[in-house]
Amino acid sequence: MGINYTAVLLATVAQFIAGAIWYGPLFGRLWGKIHGFDKLPKAVQAKMVKEMGPFYAIQFVVTVLTSIALYILVALLPEFSPYMIALLIWIGFIVPANVSSVLFGGTDGKWVIKKMAVMAGATFVCIMAGAFVLSFFS
Repeated sequence: MGINYTAVLLATVAQFIAGAIWYGPLFGRLWGKIHGFDKLPKAVQAKMVKEMGPFYAIQFVVTVLTSIALYILVALLPEFSPYMIALLIWIGFIVPANVSSVLFGGTDGKWVIKKMAVMAGATFVCIMAGAFVLSFFS
């Protein structure tokens, strides 16, 4: 089985865009409050934004990995829709990992539920965006 790298790249870009929208205009302010960014001086916030490049690069690489895994599973399980596979990955692996990272990652107790909801929602939207793209290649 070969991998269609065009499909993987497009699924990655779709997930990256979905994540940017989720953590930008939709929930960016809340995410900033959860992490205390809103309390930082504007100059510090601007500096942090300028230094995000390497973090975006790392996120892009791990999103490529998600897209490759999703692509392979879609190819191996043709009796399931890409959306069903994405949903199973989300429920079985991503949500538990997100919840654990919030519970044991030092999140302030007042933000635990909101942070879990934002993260779970983001990963759901992102992996479904990847499944949408891959549905055209399966």
